[in-house]
Amino acid sequence: MKLITNTQITVDGVMQANGGNNPELDPGFDRGGWAIPVGDEESVGYIADFYQRADAFLFGRRTFELFAGYWGVRDASENPFSGALNTRPKYVASNTITDPGWADSTVLSGDLEAAIRELKAQPGGELQVHGSGQLIRWLLEHELVDEMTLIVCPVIVGAGTRLFPESGRDFALELLESRTFPTGITVQTYRPAGRPQYA
Repeated sequence: MKLITNTQITVDGVMQANGGNNPELDPGFDRGGWAIPVGDEESVGYIADFYQRADAFLFGRRTFELFAGYWGVRDASENPFSGALNTRPKYVASNTITDPGWADSTVLSGDLEAAIRELKAQPGGELQVHGSGQLIRWLLEHELVDEMTLIVCPVIVGAGTRLFPESGRDFALELLESRTFPTGITVQTYRPAGRPQYA
């Protein structure tokens, strides 16, 4: 399977709390919900189709718990998101979760890199990572990402957790797809392509 990340971010790179404020998960952060007002039928359809393409999902602990509490309690027939998430295998990278409690979920602990390489070696199309910023940064560091999709919302939030750290490894990226939606949301899909060249 190809490991593909899908991340909604702001123009200034913030990924935190795109869907709304959550005092439990994001204490003190009051700028959540920045993606909702700029969404439109086309962009929501694109994201729904993305979920439908998944053969399996991989999450970090925080995103897994958020999704389990929101999507995991919905009927699979309710919408494309709950349909995909509740009918496909889910994996969560965590050393603290012992009982995931969401049907068809498996906890990956111990040698995470080996476990993910084993998943990637299985037949199938896409192992998708949604949200899970800390996990995405770790996956990039360990060269486990095959494709990275950034859904960039036309807003500058000015605070919050950013997808990419202030300092870290450098990566060249090959653009695979680019599109724009009516409200100004843009999508870029990249393939990591080694180290960048510098002038």
